[in-house]
Amino acid sequence: MSGFREPGFADRQKAAQDARKNLLNKFKSQPGPDDPAVAAKRAEREALAAKRAETKAAREAEKAEQKRIEEEAKVAEAARIAREAQDAAEKAAALEAEQKAKRDARYAARKAKRK
Repeated sequence: MSGFREPGFADRQKAAQDARKNLLNKFKSQPGPDDPAVAAKRAEREALAAKRAETKAAREAEKAEQKRIEEEAKVAEAARIAREAQDAAEKAAALEAEQKAKRDARYAARKAKRK
């Protein structure tokens, strides 16, 4: 272990400078915005985003259609229930009128019997 040497200030400063140079070189070596590869990648991303938006729009349209169908079903069900309630009320009124007519007939028969 006698070969180990503590890095001094100059060594650390040189290492930091080299790291900055490497970072700058890495940045400079990247292709610019007008490079064909970058343009192709950008076009691919835009196409993917457009496809995603189209899919989302189709999904939203499908949801809206499903909601419209459900609303129509609810309206139809409410109309059916109202119709059944009206029919039940009409039957009850008819039954009541029939019972009243029978009761009146019995009353009239009793009155006629007394006279």
